Amino acid sequence: MINGYLVLIVAILLSVYLLNLTTALLNLRSLRSDLPAEFVGIYDVGQYALSQEYTRTTTRFALLESTISLLVTLTFIFAGGFNLIDLAARSFGFATIPTGLIFTGLLALLSAVLSLPFTLYGTFVIEERFGFNTTTVATFFLDRLKAALLAVVLGAPLLAGIFWFFETSGPSAWVYCWIATVIFLLVVQFLAPVVIMPLFNTFTPLADGELKEAITRYAAAQQFALQGIYTMDGSKRSTRANAFFTGFGRFRRIVFFDTLIDKLTTSEIVAVLAHEMGHYKHRHLLGMLVLSILQTGLMFFLLSRLLDNPGLFAAFSMEHISVYAGLVFFGFLYTPIATLLAIAINAFSRHNEYQADRFALDSGSHGEALISGLKKLSRSNLSNLTPHPVHVFLNYSHPPVLARIEALRKAAGDSREQ
Repeated sequence: MINGYLVLIVAILLSVYLLNLTTALLNLRSLRSDLPAEFVGIYDVGQYALSQEYTRTTTRFALLESTISLLVTLTFIFAGGFNLIDLAARSFGFATIPTGLIFTGLLALLSAVLSLPFTLYGTFVIEERFGFNTTTVATFFLDRLKAALLAVVLGAPLLAGIFWFFETSGPSAWVYCWIATVIFLLVVQFLAPVVIMPLFNTFTPLADGELKEAITRYAAAQQFALQGIYTMDGSKRSTRANAFFTGFGRFRRIVFFDTLIDKLTTSEIVAVLAHEMGHYKHRHLLGMLVLSILQTGLMFFLLSRLLDNPGLFAAFSMEHISVYAGLVFFGFLYTPIATLLAIAINAFSRHNEYQADRFALDSGSHGEALISGLKKLSRSNLSNLTPHPVHVFLNYSHPPVLARIEALRKAAGDSREQ
């Protein structure tokens, strides 16, 4: 007899793969050999051709990885791989919760091993070829070791708590899991800037000088208390540039990649700061946090309805029904919902980016400086200037750079007319 859950899961995996394949091919077809007028003088012919080649190379490599991942996943399911991992975890003879942690850990280890060759090639071949990679092999593996240790120290207790709630709390278990996860997320938000992030990067207070004075002056004009202005050694891993706010309350700080400071002028960096401050002023970070909390609640609610479904376990050829395996299997069924939610959240995020750009413009006429900075960052990051609209709709958390520039110029024109 055909298992309906197995058919559904295979259909989901194939549908997601075909959607990504179609979107990627559309995106490749949208590449244009003619340089957009807005970037004349920013890119030369060789640089623009290189940016398009980077898009082609990374897209094709991602398609290769997703194809192999799909084949491995389907083979693993049909070969009863999840049951073999479960039997291996049970062979230690521990109680349910430790067994669940071993089961999850073995799956995570297997996934990491399978993805490692792709990550290594992407970092040390593709990123190296296009001039982005500055990571050493030692740093690469040390990062992964630190991430694994953090997963054990922080993630394992949370996962154990989720297992315990679902085993002991009856119909209300999903609520307790939701509350515990929200508390965990909030704690991590506070720990990240002072404990977690320094494990991977060095944060140095911005030196006195023109840039610090300009930043302090702008923040004071906006009545915005900065608890710290830092540079981060992003160049330790990549030549890419970025800036961000992190933390809350007295832990709040603005962080600039050292690569950003090297590539932009003082006025452009202040414009980037104005954009990031716009996210704070419009409470975008709070909005995204609320959406994340609601999404987590929905996930746990749906999980509670399918956690011990015998048909779902039969689809994966499981000999035993367990909370920990049900959580993993639910992830397959949740994929379409996660995809739809991601599309909605990306749309909300793009709206926020336009708002933050407008704040930068209105809070001190930083529009032209922000446009100039966006152009330089697009050039240095070899950004795709003409992504396909479908690709943007499905995957972009930020609007394409040309759309942002157009919106800034329109807003500046509207401001002059008022």
